[in-house]
Order: sequence, then C-alpha cells, then structure tokens
Amino acid sequence: MVKLSRPFVAVLSALLLVLAVTSPARAAAAPEPPSQRYLVSGPKTPQQRSQVARTGAAIDAVRKDGSLEVSAIASELKAIKKLGYTVAALPSPQPYQRLATSYHTFAEMQAELDAVVAAYPQIARKVVIGKSYQGRDIVGVKISDNVAVDENEPETLYISNIHARERLTAEQTLDLIGTLTRGYGSNTRITNLVNSREMWIFPMVNPDGQVYDMTSDTQPGRMWRKNRQPAPTDLNRNFPYKWGCCGGSSGNVSSETYRGPSPESAPETKVLTNFVRSRIVGGVQQIKLFLDIHSDAEMVLWPFGYTYNDTVPGSMSTDEEATHRTIGRTLAASNGFTPQQSSDLYITDGTTDDWTWGDQRIFSFTFELGGGSFYPSPSRIDSLVAGTRDSLLTLTEYADCPYRAIGKQAQYCAA
Repeated sequence: MVKLSRPFVAVLSALLLVLAVTSPARAAAAPEPPSQRYLVSGPKTPQQRSQVARTGAAIDAVRKDGSLEVSAIASELKAIKKLGYTVAALPSPQPYQRLATSYHTFAEMQAELDAVVAAYPQIARKVVIGKSYQGRDIVGVKISDNVAVDENEPETLYISNIHARERLTAEQTLDLIGTLTRGYGSNTRITNLVNSREMWIFPMVNPDGQVYDMTSDTQPGRMWRKNRQPAPTDLNRNFPYKWGCCGGSSGNVSSETYRGPSPESAPETKVLTNFVRSRIVGGVQQIKLFLDIHSDAEMVLWPFGYTYNDTVPGSMSTDEEATHRTIGRTLAASNGFTPQQSSDLYITDGTTDDWTWGDQRIFSFTFELGGGSFYPSPSRIDSLVAGTRDSLLTLTEYADCPYRAIGKQAQYCAA
C-alpha cells in the first residue's frame, strides 16, 4: 500500500471539492425540451396571472373568459398544475399559403426601407444602429423634414418584432413608415408631424429570431420568441431596470421568458439601450415618447410592469401616472383596444418600457395588436394594421408635451 503524506491528501481533497462545485452537471440544470402551447383555465386576477407568469411560462394571450394561452416547458407546466389550474394542450397554428400581400421577410423589409429612402430622400434616412448576435443589421429609418440634420425637435421611437413570432408587429411599423412618407405634402396632419418631429422607426429589432421563425412560405412559423444566442434570451426581459426583480421572468435557460445571465447580456438589447442613451443631447433625453409593438391581446399598456402600484415615489408621480393613463385611454379609444397599466395584466420585469420610463424618463407604451393569433392570415394584414394607424399618429402628436393630455403643459412644458 502506498502511504500518502498529509499535505498531499489535503491538496487532493481540496482539488476534488473544487471539481465537484464547478462540475457542469451541478452548475446548471440540463436543458429541457422546447416549450409547448397550453390553455390554462382558472386564473382570473392579475395576481393569479402573475402566479402563472412566475413559473416562467410565457403568457401568450388572455382570452375573454379569463383563460390563458401559454407557452411552457415541462417544469413550468408541472408548476402551473401544482397551482391548481386546469391545463389542456393547444393545437399548432394552421398553415397558410403565401399571398400577394404577405408578411415581410427580413430581406424584404430591408428592401422596402431602401425603396422608401430612395423615393423620399428629403424626409427619410436609413439608419443601422448595430448588429444582432448572428451579425444582421438592426435597421430602421429616421423620418423628419431636414432628415439629415439633428434638429431641436421632439423625438419618438417605435420598435417592433422584439418577439420573433409576433409577425404582425413589423407590418404595423412598415405601414407607419409608408403612411408618413406617402402622406407628406398632401395630408396636413402628417405634414405637420413630419415637419415638427424626429421619428425613429425599427421594424425588426430581433432579426435573428425573425429569420429563424419564418421557416417557409406554407406554414406560419416555429412559434419562436427569443433571440438566437446559444442560450436564447427573451429580449423583453433583458433590459437593465428592475431586471429579474419580481418574478416576472425566468432564470431557466429553457424558458420562453429567460432573462439572460445579466442585464443587457443580449447584443440586441445592448444595441437598443445604447441607441436610446445616444439621444441624450446636452444632458437632455431627446426621445419624448416610446412605443413597443407586440401581439396578440388588443391592449394599450403603460409602465410599470414590475409592480402593481400605480405610483412609485421618485419613479412615477401622480401627474406622470395620470399622463400615461390619459394618453393610453385616448389611444385605446382610437384603436378599440383595452387600456391598462402593464401589471394589471401580470407582473413582468426587465422590460423595454419599464426601462425607457424608469431609467430614461421617456413616456412609454406598449401596443398588443389583435388578430387572434401570432400568425393571422396574410389576407387580414391590411385591415388589422389600418385599425391601429390613427392611434400611432395620435401618440406622435403628444411628443411636443405629453403633459398636455392632463392640461398641465404650462406647468411642465413652458419654454
């Protein structure tokens, strides 16, 4: 028998302990199979819906009877059942044929932006603000008179398709770009907006996810939500305000609401936050209104998502809450959606509009478009986006002084 010295035994024991602690099997759970779609019956209140969201499942829609359409992995499904709710599997989206009017691919979106800029060079300029994980451009347009000049005008920022499968959202922003450019010079309302605002519009801020989701012309898509990093991240849970604070996202890499290992860990998130920060000129944020377009729930939402409180000392005053609420209700009166604070739906954290308001003090909203699914038939695109067109223009009109909504422009926006 070989007799080991005590110092050698001590070193060996320490090494084995380190290997045990850092073993990949112990450091992270094995990935779970992809999520499936389910109908959850039973939750009725924001708190009950938040219970479901806290499992990590993505709540895709809230039906009129209160039941929830969710995307959940096996461990989340088990947790939902443990809450006492009834769960049933949902069928896959029905295939559709590609029509003359159909959803834009990423390449088609880029071509459309190029065509707009070529046709309206005085008021439209193509902008690339960064790259996705796989190296695709995060591209949009700036629309304003004197578009090549950074004028002292209120700015608005619109983004869409942050969740890859929410395909109608890109069509809505492309429609806005067309409305503003084609209407300039002939429509007084649009001409006034273009002359007095600087508008930044980004139709596909999750291009890798969008390309992956749009698998063929004869089926809706893969139901893909996140970006395409090796550990894919829900970009709308990765923003650096109240990140991971409140049960509104998941730390499980297999979850549809995986928030990433740290705030801004997704390159697409970082591109967006860097762009917004770049619009601080002379210490003042130039973007006055922000809109993140999602689907599918027919809602107008405003901050905060991380707390049920309407007001938060130092973060959301009574007048700030009233301004958000009044504008939100005005927009809903235009597009027929339901207006409410984001957390009235369920708790979320690390989201776009919680960050744009909570960190940057930009009045912020989310539209949840309609259509009945993430992939409405392409034959419905025109009518669906037309129903929301006016509300986008109305939101833009508030950029000069959002407090005008509550009659306090003299108090807050006097020169």
